[in-house]
Amino acid sequence: MARRRAPHRPRIAAALALVALAGSPAAARADSEIVLEGEVPAGEPDHFFLDFEVPPGTLEIQVAHDDLDEDNILDWGLEDPDGFRGWGGGNSEDAIVSELAASRSYLAGPIAPGAWRVVVGKAKLVNQPAPYKVTITLRDAPTLDSQTERQPYVPADLGGGPRWYAGDFHVHSRESGDAQPSLDAIADFARGRGLDFALISDHNTISQLDFYVDAQGRHPDFLFLPGMEFTTYDGHASAIGVTQWVNHRIGAEGATIEAAAQAIIDQGGIMSPNHPAFDLGDLCIGCAWAQPLDPAMLGAVEVATTGLDKAGKSFTGPAIKFWDGLCAEGHHLAAIGGSDDHKGGQSQGFFDSPIGDPTTMVYAESLSAAAILAGIRAGRTVVKLQGPGDPMIELSAADAAIDGDTITADAVTLKARVSGAPAGSKLRFVRNGAGVIDIDITGDPFEGTIDALAPAAGEDRWRAEVFVGGNRHTITSHLWLREDPASSATTTGSSGGETASGGSGSGGGEGSGGATTGAATGTSGASATGGGAAGSSGCACRQGDRGGAPAAIALAFALLAVGRGHRRRPLR
Repeated sequence: MARRRAPHRPRIAAALALVALAGSPAAARADSEIVLEGEVPAGEPDHFFLDFEVPPGTLEIQVAHDDLDEDNILDWGLEDPDGFRGWGGGNSEDAIVSELAASRSYLAGPIAPGAWRVVVGKAKLVNQPAPYKVTITLRDAPTLDSQTERQPYVPADLGGGPRWYAGDFHVHSRESGDAQPSLDAIADFARGRGLDFALISDHNTISQLDFYVDAQGRHPDFLFLPGMEFTTYDGHASAIGVTQWVNHRIGAEGATIEAAAQAIIDQGGIMSPNHPAFDLGDLCIGCAWAQPLDPAMLGAVEVATTGLDKAGKSFTGPAIKFWDGLCAEGHHLAAIGGSDDHKGGQSQGFFDSPIGDPTTMVYAESLSAAAILAGIRAGRTVVKLQGPGDPMIELSAADAAIDGDTITADAVTLKARVSGAPAGSKLRFVRNGAGVIDIDITGDPFEGTIDALAPAAGEDRWRAEVFVGGNRHTITSHLWLREDPASSATTTGSSGGETASGGSGSGGGEGSGGATTGAATGTSGASATGGGAAGSSGCACRQGDRGGAPAAIALAFALLAVGRGHRRRPLR
């Protein structure tokens, strides 16, 4: 006989205290055990809560959880009377919290008496009814040693002055339930590849911030950028710069994606969808971006996840198309990239890239979180799609001022300075998502220019790309060109008369000088016709066409996963 479903009335036992308990929330005294059993409520929302009462005098809480089914997957978190206390997600080990210590993914702090909750996420439900069992142990003495390395987060400014900084915007530490490395391992590996910073983007937790100050002291030349990976079952996004938890439980108790995005903005952070076209169904739960959020609340897009030698080979193109589609709607979004590393650079699988593959260059005033975020907002980013060894591009305007990422002028000469490109590489100028012209790169460094006219209405967006061996390896964010309303010119608009040239150049390397250094020398003329409709906003992409992984690619990866054998938990 099937068990009667009782999702809102979990069965409770106080085994150690031998106290009969009934109803919900449950109550118990210290040194007691509470057992909550039931069945996952069907339908929406994607999260539910199990209440229990913590009596005065409790000094440590341990929560053991089990979804009791080999195919079903539940995620787990914890709340105290004041709110968020941690999110372990798919952690297999128990969650433990006390005043001076906590297990990974959770926060240390006072054990306040009153109403606590276990938070349960319905990551994957194959079999119904879906049982669960939660065992909560309340102790009057802690078992975890004091974690003296935990300290309140303090922003660091490592100096360095204005220049290009190399980093990775998607790295997981052991505070993510599906990851392994310490902050020290991350910093050591990243510095070994020449990186200056990494965003520690742990899933739906900010517990990693407790360890930043301690680790930063051992790595004075490497910035641990604050943030988290806002992880939902309909999309993941980096919350760059946040230091407070953001509610990811969309649909539960009135939580909305708009409120989450606003919470990131209110903290001075930037929201950037991660691996937006990584659509592999249950092989990677919620990895493709499907949240119905106004793109105006975003500040960037992860256009590359993993290097071109791994999954990025198939998903970078669709991710760039997704980004271009949002930009075609008029949203000024910076391009960034992240490895999604979970193993401190020791990853070997097809979906695994080491820290720095890809690498994002950010032009910032110093090596600090505030300056890196300002660089992103100004669109001063370049993504090396494979890694730090890819060519560098510095895109600038030779004869006009740039306000953030926008040029207001009737006409402008755009200049792309390329360094580190091997022989046979090509520089491409791209307008409104369409390639305008390819230029042979004949020196190192090399500069190519193109003369551009502002559209009669709206904006044109321009970027530069470098192709190595026929494959795109580097991409800049956009410079946006709009007509100067104060101009007395009588003829404007994109008429398809751009002229491009290229030649060897001189000037500072990628780590020196300003963002617009170098002067053009040599000429090798080439004419080009522009993309986009004349008289329109210059958008070559159809509105709403935001890319996606081709079905054949998704099928191939599904077969690959099957060939690897059964996975208890999917990719994250």
